[in-house]
Amino acid sequence: MSRSWLIVPLLILYLFDLGGAGFLGPDEPRYASVAREMALSHDLVTPRLDGSPWFEKPPLLYWLIAAGKFLRLPDEWVARLPLALVSIGFLIFFFQILTDEFSVRRAFAATAILATSAGWLAYSFVAVTDLPMSATLNAALLIALFDTRRDQGYVAGALLGLSILAKSFVPAVLFVPMFLVARGKRLTMLAGCVVVAAPWYVLCGLRNGAVFWRELFWKQQVERFFTPSLQHVQPFWYYIPILLAGLFPWTPLAGLLFGRKTYRDVRVLSLAGWVLFGLVFFSAARNKLPGYLLPLLPALAIVLASALEAASSQAKWWLSTSALILGGLPVIMRALPDGLLFGFRKAPFSFGSPAAILTVLPFVILAAGVWWLAWRDRVTEAILTLGIAIIAAVTYLKIETFPILEERVSVRGFWRANQSQAANACLDNVRRDWEYGLNYYAGHAMPACTDDQMRPRITVKDQRLVVVN
Repeated sequence: MSRSWLIVPLLILYLFDLGGAGFLGPDEPRYASVAREMALSHDLVTPRLDGSPWFEKPPLLYWLIAAGKFLRLPDEWVARLPLALVSIGFLIFFFQILTDEFSVRRAFAATAILATSAGWLAYSFVAVTDLPMSATLNAALLIALFDTRRDQGYVAGALLGLSILAKSFVPAVLFVPMFLVARGKRLTMLAGCVVVAAPWYVLCGLRNGAVFWRELFWKQQVERFFTPSLQHVQPFWYYIPILLAGLFPWTPLAGLLFGRKTYRDVRVLSLAGWVLFGLVFFSAARNKLPGYLLPLLPALAIVLASALEAASSQAKWWLSTSALILGGLPVIMRALPDGLLFGFRKAPFSFGSPAAILTVLPFVILAAGVWWLAWRDRVTEAILTLGIAIIAAVTYLKIETFPILEERVSVRGFWRANQSQAANACLDNVRRDWEYGLNYYAGHAMPACTDDQMRPRITVKDQRLVVVN
């Protein structure tokens, strides 16, 4: 089957309103600032933030964003478009390699699950390092596992090298099980990885000395795993609900993971074992963030698609339940701004209001249609129907929610409305994520306020930014 038919729905899903909200959180504006400095200085070796070397992450994301500068697009498009295109390219590759290895039916199911899952969608939108690392790592894994040609080891190794350039040495640890399995391609994979990844590490290390290795390797890799110093400490079980949330609305399919029939295929068993290995590895780390689990989603989508095919007689119940779960999207939409600002544990989720109940009715109809298609043994059409519904729901979410995020969460709307006053202002107890955003839109690091400064102050009133003269 041609891959070209995938392009249109993926373009709609991933590119629609890509710049509809300004930069969100602390990482997007910070990484965009580093990339902007890299593009202006033409120094592709040493990342800098506000003029000072900054070694928290390797350079792949900065290179992608800096390259986007030549397109002269708006800031958010420059930062987000490369990641969206990487995600689309990976999903097309994902579909094709699964078609060759399994079947069109299973490839379509796995691609639909992955492409429309909340976790993969969210990290294909924001300009952070998790998506490029996950896409390149999983492309390397799939080639190592499924492509028997020995020369493809160079390709797998090169992709692994790119993932190491995206997020340092975690991808190398995750790749170890596949490296042990792919015996005939070990040397070629190692060669491809070294050729792609080593030059930047060597050059940056020679230019910046011990501080580079101390920050990038010791603090960001070793201390992040073993110590609570970075203040993202979570309990061991933290990633179980995160993984289930990342699968939304396909979360009910996780119940299929307990069916033994799925694992009769050694290929699926290998992927399931790798997902378990990754889950245990990330759970053992002291510091935990939701995006760390992203590289596990493609392999998990393959396992879920295989499990759904193995349980085809019961597919109607699993898929219709997923359609019903999608009915929770309006509730999530209302909670999203507060969730991004204060954390989703503190966000107000209201499921029992009359308005919330009414919005579920279309999803009940959707679930009935999906159930009927699967009952008629038209499982692929049922998945397609649910996938189209998810695309429509995500489009609606962007239209309705992005203006609110622009007003409450991102600082872009505030900056546009107050730029003349804010340009020379100082920051008075401003949230860290807003500080990075203001620094980006101002084009420089804005100073903290002191008692003797006679300049406008940017501060927070009623959970919103204001300028005080």
